[in-house]
Amino acid sequence: MIDVNSCISDAQDKMDMAILYLDESLAHIRAGKANTRILDGIRVESYGSQVPLANVAAINTPDAKSITIKPWDKSMFKEIEKAIINSELGIMPENNGEIIRLGIPPLTEERRRTLAKQCSKDGETAKISVRNARRDAIDHLKKGQKEGMPEDEVKDAETKLQKVHDKFIKKIDEMLAAKEKEIMTV
Repeated sequence: MIDVNSCISDAQDKMDMAILYLDESLAHIRAGKANTRILDGIRVESYGSQVPLANVAAINTPDAKSITIKPWDKSMFKEIEKAIINSELGIMPENNGEIIRLGIPPLTEERRRTLAKQCSKDGETAKISVRNARRDAIDHLKKGQKEGMPEDEVKDAETKLQKVHDKFIKKIDEMLAAKEKEIMTV
């Protein structure tokens, strides 16, 4: 017999994963002000292997328009600069021998619109994941109904599932609205 609560909690876990995915992807979208998370995807060659930039340097934001990177090993300056230049950031690093500075340029209106569209795409992907989790759970419940689960119990579970779904869709919409506001603010 299918357990209704475990079915709903499994769906909720999948929906949580969609929210985490969206949060991570929105964090990597540059919104005109310095955020160290835009460097999370950059990997650097260190002692024969590719490691995240944060593993070989201290990363800080001294102000809203710049990021500083202070390598722990002076020999890493060239590798870090090369990794940043080869990344999709589109920012040229400045090296003064002590730290690497990334000046975050202001976004153009066209670039802001492009980033807002990218946020919408990521949000739609997250919404699709939430809907798929709901659909899978409903299919699982219908299968349970065929195995002898009472119909009213299935209907109650579907109602609970819909409320959970609505809560997650609302949260995604709120996250998208906040990020879009952040991007469009000059």
